[in-house]
Amino acid sequence: MRIDFDPQDMDRGTFYRLLTAVVVPRPIAWVSTVTPDGMTANLAPHSFFTVACVSPPVVQFTSVGRKDSLRNIEETGSFVVNFAPEHLFEQINATATDFPRGVSEFEAVGVEPEPSLKVKPPRVAGSPVALECELHSTVLLGDSTVVLGRVVHAAVDEDVMKDGHPEVTRLRPLTRLGKDEWGTFGGVREISRVPYAQWQEDDAAR
Repeated sequence: MRIDFDPQDMDRGTFYRLLTAVVVPRPIAWVSTVTPDGMTANLAPHSFFTVACVSPPVVQFTSVGRKDSLRNIEETGSFVVNFAPEHLFEQINATATDFPRGVSEFEAVGVEPEPSLKVKPPRVAGSPVALECELHSTVLLGDSTVVLGRVVHAAVDEDVMKDGHPEVTRLRPLTRLGKDEWGTFGGVREISRVPYAQWQEDDAAR
């Protein structure tokens, strides 16, 4: 037996908690931005994050409400998505604190920055991957804003590479679950996709 939930009959927070408990695990975009005057670097995790386009390469994350990350991106046109690894779990969580505008999470939390190559916001020095992005567009949806960024540069730590490709067992991605739960890296299963032509051959052989 299923339990039915109608978002029209529920308050925002209750249905939000339901959504974030069942849309799991969610990758984390650890987004770094900078104020227009270049004086304050902001850093915050956003767990509504994915790839939006392959060519040109575009990633997207959603800002729930109008947060510093969104304001800085709208005003400067650039940001960096830093990979969120397991070993930086406590720092990632700490940068979700609602610090006042003008306070740098890098400084408050003790996250070491490093210069980006093609955009103004700094990267997280301890993150194994950084996607430097220029703002493509934003889409306002109710109380949230979808931010799409064109990836203009990717920097990957050589220690997480294997045979020329990032290796997930070395990346050790951290993910978000429901409530205050976070997911750590588990097992890996591999299976190849079967082309339709092969599917037909296998079916005929049976």
